[in-house]
Amino acid sequence: MSTDVTARTPAPAPPGKSGSATGGSLLQLMLNGLRRNMRQYGMLIALGLIVVLFEIWTGGDLLLPRNVSNLVLQNSYILILAIGMMLVIIAGHIDLSVGSLTAFVGAFAAVLTVQHGMAWPLALVLCLLVGAVAGSVQGFLIAYLGIPSFIVTLAGMLLFRGLTEILLKGQTLGPFPNGLQKIGNGFLPEAGPNTNYHNLTLLLGLVLIAAVVWQETQDRRRQREFALDVPPAKLFVLKLVALVAAILVLTLLLASYKGAPIVLIILGVLVVGYGYVMRNAVFGRHIYAIGGNLPAAKLSGVKDKRVTFQVFLNMGVLAALAGLVVAARLNAASPKAGVNFELEAIASSFIGGASMSGGVGTVLGAIIGGLVLGVLNNGMNLLSVGTDWQQVIKGLALLVAVGFDVWNKRKSGS
Repeated sequence: MSTDVTARTPAPAPPGKSGSATGGSLLQLMLNGLRRNMRQYGMLIALGLIVVLFEIWTGGDLLLPRNVSNLVLQNSYILILAIGMMLVIIAGHIDLSVGSLTAFVGAFAAVLTVQHGMAWPLALVLCLLVGAVAGSVQGFLIAYLGIPSFIVTLAGMLLFRGLTEILLKGQTLGPFPNGLQKIGNGFLPEAGPNTNYHNLTLLLGLVLIAAVVWQETQDRRRQREFALDVPPAKLFVLKLVALVAAILVLTLLLASYKGAPIVLIILGVLVVGYGYVMRNAVFGRHIYAIGGNLPAAKLSGVKDKRVTFQVFLNMGVLAALAGLVVAARLNAASPKAGVNFELEAIASSFIGGASMSGGVGTVLGAIIGGLVLGVLNNGMNLLSVGTDWQQVIKGLALLVAVGFDVWNKRKSGS
């Protein structure tokens, strides 16, 4: 899709279809905006509805401060994997090895720190390097030797699972040093006067609100500069109010318990960093290019092999980070760790708006998709729904998300 970047003034809207805030009621503006941005807002609205429904069904237990904190801790490693998986899927590939790689890295960390007494910061760096090497090898086989990603990562899934069993000799190994445990279970320290809230968490929430408002405003300004379609002013303000309210509620809930988990800070840095790369950096645009139209990307000078290699290298590093987080949370390395993590990450990406054909998706979408699955898991556990029905419901959620993607593409004629 091409855009005339020389135009500075949008063409007048047809009568009765004005995009201005004065045309039509707020409800009509919301409906029109939702139709034009169905992929972007659909799952966000679905997440809100799921939260409201489970809050009602659980009698208010879902949004208890303690449960919200546990929800973050329980799903942090899946969200980390989902960020990397979203980039892989946007590039037109898949990675089935991340669950086994997380287990292998956790086992490697346990061997270094528990069996050999290595300082945990050094062990952390070595574990991330192991993830980078694993991702690089798979990326090289896919990008430069042309082996399909499905085959390479399927082999990686079996390989890393076997290496995990070999390292741990079929046994659970722990506990980890206190510093490493805090990555998966720790909270920000207390600071400032006694306010009955966690002051540092409140401060971070205010900073996040300011950053979100600034980023949304800047994005809207850039879109208007290039004569791109922007939501009406009323709808834009409504969106900002909803985002600020959601962040404020989450901040207050966390601040009224133990404060923000350390892993939430790590996750926030990843979301901001990768979101910026995918929106503004050349590397991000190249990922979209090779996933959306590989022949055209090659003709445009995009070095597709190098980009593919870097995408899988990045996935390996994030899988290693997720492995450290899950091992730290469990305070032990287990041969059975990471089972089905790859499926959860893939499902999060597709539920969050990724396309089967590549070239479509956002980092925020991956987070939303992961939260949809996380809230479903947590809510159903609170309602004592059996694991069998949980699998059925999550499978249906994935099917609906992919079906919606297919329907949306057919409707738009793409």
